[in-house]
Amino acid sequence: MNKSRLFLSSLAAASLLTASACVTDPNTGQRKVSRTAIGGGGGALVGLILGGLIGGPTGRIVGAGIGGVAGGVIGYKMDRQIKELKEQTAGSGVDVAPTDDGKAILVNLPDGVTFDVGSASLKPQFRDTLDKIAASMTQYPDSLIDVYGHTDSTGSDAYNQTLSENRARTVADYLSMRGVSEARIRSKGFGETMPVADNATDEGRAKNRRVEIKIVPVSQEDVRAARAASGQ
Repeated sequence: MNKSRLFLSSLAAASLLTASACVTDPNTGQRKVSRTAIGGGGGALVGLILGGLIGGPTGRIVGAGIGGVAGGVIGYKMDRQIKELKEQTAGSGVDVAPTDDGKAILVNLPDGVTFDVGSASLKPQFRDTLDKIAASMTQYPDSLIDVYGHTDSTGSDAYNQTLSENRARTVADYLSMRGVSEARIRSKGFGETMPVADNATDEGRAKNRRVEIKIVPVSQEDVRAARAASGQ
């Protein structure tokens, strides 16, 4: 009898968890299991996604003073931000998509519309688009932001590394100047080491010349874990 009651209680708890973990995806209008539930709770991000951030997550979370998003809505807010970013950057050449198994957002800034060849200065006509991306980041403040610079294989390794670093830093600095907390942002250049296409073709090289902005939402559990790890 006790075993039956325990089974029924466990079944009821599982049903409640499943119901509470379901959200409506603003991109499709369909009900689905939230990203947080899939990951086993927001705190799992510290060991999985946030661990891959530039400089690690703990000090960045504490230093940025992020409060974190409630675990039950973090996935919904991320889906909503993706939808809004897609609408705001439509027609600009920018690509917005989930990344890291749906735990982060990747905003891909193509080289042709962002920088001139060999330059780390933003094209004036692209600043309006980057303004909209910065506005989204201030509207959704509970996230950490990495900016990655990439080049094709044309030129020396040293030249490509420096160019990628400078371009990533230019974008990071611009976001900060547009009101995004500097403590949330880090930048890094990868030179030609992380191609997404074949450098043997013009089309492939164009795809490899890019700056990526990775937006990683932070949950309240992530914040508590980071503070505990830092002794706060």
